[in-house]
Amino acid sequence: FQGVDAQGNITTLGRGGSDTSAVALAAALKADECQIYTDVDGVYTTDPRIVPEARRLKAITFEEMLEMASLGSKVLQIRSVEFAGKYKVRLRVLSSFQDEGEGTLITFEEDEKMEKAVISGIAFNRDEAKITVTGVPDRPGIAYAILGPIADANIDVDMIIQTASVDGKTDFSFTVHRNDFAKAMEIARKVQAHIGAKDIVGDDKVCKVSVVGVGMRSHVGIASKMFRTLAEEGINIQMISTSEIKISVVVDEKYLELAVRVLHKAFGLEEETA
Repeated sequence: FQGVDAQGNITTLGRGGSDTSAVALAAALKADECQIYTDVDGVYTTDPRIVPEARRLKAITFEEMLEMASLGSKVLQIRSVEFAGKYKVRLRVLSSFQDEGEGTLITFEEDEKMEKAVISGIAFNRDEAKITVTGVPDRPGIAYAILGPIADANIDVDMIIQTASVDGKTDFSFTVHRNDFAKAMEIARKVQAHIGAKDIVGDDKVCKVSVVGVGMRSHVGIASKMFRTLAEEGINIQMISTSEIKISVVVDEKYLELAVRVLHKAFGLEEETA
């Protein structure tokens, strides 16, 4: 998809360009809603290929859709959702292959039509890789010393964990996209010598599984329920990251489908919510 930049140069709009263009037109025209036709008939509680009982959501908030898009859900490209949220354009995801169907409405949290679910969906990302720098001297500026060169190489860092200091040493773990793993490991090894760390340990056989829902703001115990459910299946959690409306964990990639299935069931996502 092509367009023109501020200087009049022809440029590509990038992935999701058609969706973003549609949202921009809807915003300019002050349309009631922008309908995006895709190869699926809406946004589901998770991937139906992994959980056949996955349910199409009638409605979801922009916040939830942004989280799910950033966490690996590929129904909508994240840029179009951000644009729609910024200009208050209601989105509806519909199927190009069905004449009828209401799809999924992406709307605002205060909308009366919103389902009253605590958790809206389970998202996952197979493209994760984890790097751990062990025996790191625990001193000011050490996080920048490790991650600065990674950022300079234009590598996105996702989750970050630093362990408690023992005898002035700590372990520092972070995740990157699997495509950047080899390059990030190379940079980390150079940093290791510079900062006097003990070792670099890499693992590109991990994945990220997340529960998403605006209901987390008003409900307690979501994290403990998630962790208990995974523990009962013998799934070890390697890293944890949270926001107001999501909890993400990094686990061994061999457990991805099991984790998604048991969490989907534990939170009752196959059931309609009033």
